[in-house]
Amino acid sequence: MDKQLQFDLSYLQMAGIWAKNSYSKRLQVGALLVKDRMIISDGYNGTPSGFENVCEDENGVTKPYVLHAEANAITKVAKSNNSSEGATLYITASPCMECAKLIIQSGIKRVVYRDAYRLDDGIKLLKRAGIQVEQLDSAAIETLARERDKEE
Repeated sequence: MDKQLQFDLSYLQMAGIWAKNSYSKRLQVGALLVKDRMIISDGYNGTPSGFENVCEDENGVTKPYVLHAEANAITKVAKSNNSSEGATLYITASPCMECAKLIIQSGIKRVVYRDAYRLDDGIKLLKRAGIQVEQLDSAAIETLARERDKEE
């Protein structure tokens, strides 16, 4: 198996594990920001720091101030001494339009995602901006994981 594909698989699986930290009842999303094969930031969907960890209102609707996983990872790296310039974002769900704009502005050059979001305008914008976008869906991840396990 191609070495880059092995890394993509591992980081995407780790993003899936990280998503479990989210308090969201509707959809838990995880993101890892990787540069030079080092994780420089991480995020999951949730409320801003200092807010209660409740993502949905009493009707099950996501609260308007909930941050997406990508936004959390990007703002976290912005507070650090790291730069996201040239990094790869691994995320369990494809980015929405708002997150796509943040990805473009932060200098991320590649996005690898697992599940397609119901709208694809974020993906279209990323591609228009020249960002490399790849999907490794759940079936592909399982197949690749079995191949990797056979090689070990």
